[in-house]
Amino acid sequence: MRRLLTTLLLALCAVAATAPPAAAAQRTVPRGWLGVIADGPLTRAGAVVDGEWDLMAASGAESVRTAFYWPSAQRQESAPPDLSRFDAVVLDAARRGLPVLPIVTGTPGWAGRRPGDETSPPRDPRLYAAFLTTLLGRYGPRGSLWAEHPELPARPIRAWQVWNEPNLTRYWTPPRRQTFARSYVELLRAAHGAIRRADPGARVVLAGLPNESWIALRKVYRAGGRRYFDAVALHPYTGKPRNVVRLVELARREMRRFGDVRKPVWITELSWPAAKGKTENTSGFETTDAGQARRLADAVRLLARARGRLRIERVFWYTWLSEEGSPNSFDYSGLRRVRRGSIVSVPALSAFRRAARRLEGCAKAPGDARRCR
Repeated sequence: MRRLLTTLLLALCAVAATAPPAAAAQRTVPRGWLGVIADGPLTRAGAVVDGEWDLMAASGAESVRTAFYWPSAQRQESAPPDLSRFDAVVLDAARRGLPVLPIVTGTPGWAGRRPGDETSPPRDPRLYAAFLTTLLGRYGPRGSLWAEHPELPARPIRAWQVWNEPNLTRYWTPPRRQTFARSYVELLRAAHGAIRRADPGARVVLAGLPNESWIALRKVYRAGGRRYFDAVALHPYTGKPRNVVRLVELARREMRRFGDVRKPVWITELSWPAAKGKTENTSGFETTDAGQARRLADAVRLLARARGRLRIERVFWYTWLSEEGSPNSFDYSGLRRVRRGSIVSVPALSAFRRAARRLEGCAKAPGDARRCR
């Protein structure tokens, strides 16, 4: 009997050794589809955050959106732009294999239609276009940053987002008796030309549109903006995850109306701040930490399901790292948060990691968004 059992065990081991490995989970979204925003404490000058970037990549973020804020780079018209803070973010992302989508936004006081107002459109869109040309010369396919860092595989920036939420007066102060659309499209046209001249293969991403985004998009089309962007961008802030998809559908309806159905949609901000009961300046969609995790999971699942039907090409969670404590609800939006001087993970990070693993087919290798464990 003992001999028989030994024979059977050996046979089973032989079968196990020769059996093909179990099929790996299948990726169901393109690489880079799910990303996060890098701002706040993560991008402050002098911040020591290598561990955060490694954790970001290991958690399944495959792309990064960040602000290239023009006023912080060029306070004086006579001085060349100081891009050192942007360099740091682009290099941190490149080391982890993360493509970067920059939001090029803000107007230095010397360049605005209203001097000193950083939300004012530039008095001359060519000033903004010149700044873009400088950025492409630094970070584009022939960018000087990559020549200075031969130790890194070059990850040139190939998509550029022109401004942030211009349909809100907080970010865009249009001339009196004029909606944002006409002056924004003037800027968009100048930006499109500068980007195409520097990198004909680059993509121009429309500014992210919040609130009644489909109406704002209609205004952009009516102002003649269709020719000057390659992707529509939305910031679908709303109480319920299902309404995120509904807002994309409303934008698609406008795109059909103006004969623009081939372009993709990018969700360049998605969030539910976990600020319920913690802030006074509320937006109406605050929730708890548990509610944030649940809504993140539901929204990413619904967007992934609608990805093909609605041509949803990117989704960015706002934000990776935030600092709690101010009256701003969005300071409670981070997947990681600075709380009483320490950085902590919140339930939404686990929800993000699970969603990413399901969509991308694997758990990510530490510090490298390109590889599985």
